[in-house]
Amino acid sequence: MTPHLTHLEHRSEPLLRRLVGSILREQRERQRRTLRDVAEDARVSVAYLSEVERGRKEASSEVLAAVCRALGLRLVDLVGTAHAQLALAEGRVVVDLTAPAAGPELATVTTLTPRDTGAAVLLAA
Repeated sequence: MTPHLTHLEHRSEPLLRRLVGSILREQRERQRRTLRDVAEDARVSVAYLSEVERGRKEASSEVLAAVCRALGLRLVDLVGTAHAQLALAEGRVVVDLTAPAAGPELATVTTLTPRDTGAAVLLAA
């Protein structure tokens, strides 16, 4: 007899290195910067940064911090974005408390509907 599997056991989680790489690439492209420019600022090779962005290399915390600095990001922003994407992959509700306010007394929250869990993730910085 096969044991009952939960919905989380049926899904494969995205790899953290791929999430981190895509977040870094998106930030770099949003700033219209080249791999070479960011790699020089972070003091890593262009080839290595390219591998990190493509999710092929697992970067050390020191490299991630250097690339974040080169992009003008805080490490907490990188980790928070990766956390939100992982939570969404599990079907959790993500509420971004860091979103700009919609008015003087009302903060804008981004709420994404859960698939199954009903669990919520709050992002604040």
